[in-house]
Amino acid sequence: MRRRQWLQLLAAAVLASGVPAWAQDKPIQIIVPFGPGGSGDISARLLAEFLTKKTGRTVVVDNRPGASGIIGVGAVRNAPADGSVLLLATTSTHLANPSLFRNLPYDPGEDFRLVGSFGPGSTYMLVRPDAPYKDLPAFIEAAKGRPGTINYGYFNATSQVTGALFAHEAGIELTGIPYKQVGQAMADLIAGQIQVVFTDTVQGDGFVSSGQLRALAAHSDTRLERFPDVPLIGESVPDFTIRGGFLGIAVPTATPLETQQTLNQWINEAITTEPLHARLREFAFAPEEVTLDELARFEREEREKWKQYVEIAGIEPQ
Repeated sequence: MRRRQWLQLLAAAVLASGVPAWAQDKPIQIIVPFGPGGSGDISARLLAEFLTKKTGRTVVVDNRPGASGIIGVGAVRNAPADGSVLLLATTSTHLANPSLFRNLPYDPGEDFRLVGSFGPGSTYMLVRPDAPYKDLPAFIEAAKGRPGTINYGYFNATSQVTGALFAHEAGIELTGIPYKQVGQAMADLIAGQIQVVFTDTVQGDGFVSSGQLRALAAHSDTRLERFPDVPLIGESVPDFTIRGGFLGIAVPTATPLETQQTLNQWINEAITTEPLHARLREFAFAPEEVTLDELARFEREEREKWKQYVEIAGIEPQ
């Protein structure tokens, strides 16, 4: 079959599927404001596969790491508001950054609209397999005996605030070490340069499954199905109630409402369809269909909670 005939048949199939014109005209780009290999990157690539099949268009994932997600967010803020450029929105970019930066160059509530969610996630507290503390109470006791000498690595706002809030609620002093990407923090943890990393279960699962790192504890509503023997942080530190990480998709505010609604429908379909649904559940995410109004309400409420977390943790805005 000639190429022109093949393209005509493909175009006809796309039209028949009800794919709107904006999704037929150009490739769709998902910008991930963090490096490859993290939870957002994995989720974005699975979504890209789904959207490619759904629209018949090329869907590419573009990693733009740096500055706690600010670089990637800026790229989408200045992109065409036509549904062709999507942002992988995270706890850092949309909930925590407004309280961590005095002069944040974007306003997540004014500049963007959430159009989808992968669901709330869970958190690992990771240490080396040979770490001297075999459980969380022993870790807390060791930290109290050596204030400030135990270092935790962080690579975004979520991991920074989680570590600082845990230390506050546990009554201990930890020293935060900043990293540009999660892989760098994990490498230093494995090498013994730092002693602990707080990360979501998607990012940490491979290290735990391979035995490279040990999950000292986890944070979730209930113990993880995948590792039921891993205790929850809240079992030893009841006041630690921070919500697990958030991952979603956002578009510039000026994006037409009809386009936002279409993206919302597609993402809801994607997270309830295999393999994305099973993968998210495997990594302790809880994917559920949500409307645009529910997403807007969630964002407002959670941003206020993260403002309180930052204040309680005693983190001074940059």
